[in-house]
Amino acid sequence: MLKIFNSFTRKKEEFKPIKEGHVKMYTCGPTVYLYAHIGNFRAYVFEDVLRRYLKFKGFKVTQVMNITDVDDKTIRDSQAQKKSLKEFTEFYTKAFFEDIKKLNIEEAEYYPKATDHIKEMVALIQKLLDKGFAYKSEDGSIYFKVSKFPNYGNLAHMKIEELKVGDRVKHDEYEKESVSDFALWKAWDKNDGNVFWETELGKGRPGWHIECSAMSMKYLGETFDIHTGGIDNLFPHHENEVAQAEAATGKKFVNYWMHCEHLLVENKKMSKSLGNFYTLRDLLEKEIKANAIRFLLLSTHYKQQLNFNFAGLEASKNAVQRLNDFALMLKNVSEEGTLTEGVRGIVDNSGQEFVDAMDDDLNISQALAVVFDMMKKINKVEDLNIDSAAFVYGQLLKFDSILGVLDTEEKVLDEDIQKMIDEREHARLNKEYDKADMIRDMLKEKGIILEDTADGIRWKRVS
Repeated sequence: MLKIFNSFTRKKEEFKPIKEGHVKMYTCGPTVYLYAHIGNFRAYVFEDVLRRYLKFKGFKVTQVMNITDVDDKTIRDSQAQKKSLKEFTEFYTKAFFEDIKKLNIEEAEYYPKATDHIKEMVALIQKLLDKGFAYKSEDGSIYFKVSKFPNYGNLAHMKIEELKVGDRVKHDEYEKESVSDFALWKAWDKNDGNVFWETELGKGRPGWHIECSAMSMKYLGETFDIHTGGIDNLFPHHENEVAQAEAATGKKFVNYWMHCEHLLVENKKMSKSLGNFYTLRDLLEKEIKANAIRFLLLSTHYKQQLNFNFAGLEASKNAVQRLNDFALMLKNVSEEGTLTEGVRGIVDNSGQEFVDAMDDDLNISQALAVVFDMMKKINKVEDLNIDSAAFVYGQLLKFDSILGVLDTEEKVLDEDIQKMIDEREHARLNKEYDKADMIRDMLKEKGIILEDTADGIRWKRVS
């Protein structure tokens, strides 16, 4: 039975989707004004693990991740680079998809762009105006009236009556101390340049918060199962999403809210001014493998802060290497035989313990401990045979269907490398040792390490 921590109730709850067997899930995606940084990817990897585990449990998953391609920041930075908003945001949108592919993050079913859904946003704002939850200001901008919505603050567990409610705020992002009427529609001004839409609401553009409410409900319905995001989105963004959606529909917006904690760098907040700001591309340029980065990002429970440092990256690299070496060892077993009860017991127990850990609010650290404990026990098995190794390998692949860190390229040698290994073995058998050593050195340069054993040649890739 899967239990997840619901940010709304602040307790673990048994997960039950609205429709049996089908999970509808919304994920706050990137604002495409720069390359996504490792803090962003910490949240995206958590959401990927959640998606994968739901599928592992047998659920069909419909996931929507938005692309914010119009907001204060995209307009500001596109103008600074003297590019159109479309050209500017398409560059970073393409980069985002390249990055998630490198991190082996499964694609969502839908990636709606804000600029493609202005009609839906306008309709939602009009409904809020009609119901008295919104009003137009002197400059033509439209604001949500926070005082009109009695449940405002429930998600973030804020007592609005104890806070000084300000007049209104036009900026997309602000602090809890500035609880204010927030912008649904921003009337055009000269700072927006040529970014505007002519609508029945007037000439302008949507506010950031209305974008997610409109797009999530279009693809998932007025009430859906899970909404995820980074903890920094909890207020004001998610609080405002709830207010907009529930004021418009009169229905509960989301049943389960899940928030991923911050990533720190050397125990400090990541910032360009401190020189500790890293994009995925920065790390890949340092020749750090993407699956080691993914392992580090997923290895700490999502509700705990993750302290990123290069020692941790090295440990993650070694952990991934151990997993891949273990997989290759299993593939190289050649002794004939049938599955033994001892191996079956180790694998079955490990499989159940892994599920128990993940069912407990995705307790990934405990789940990883189970995986490495299984490896330790199997490595102690004497005379491991082919059938037993295949059974273990099958379980390892099940684990990796959630972890997503095994390097599939390492499981199969390409034809050229296999030809070199065969040629070296032929030279060795003919006692042409100089030639055999030369081929071994050439393979080493390609990252292939050979081990001559009594059972023949074993190989592994090294990073």
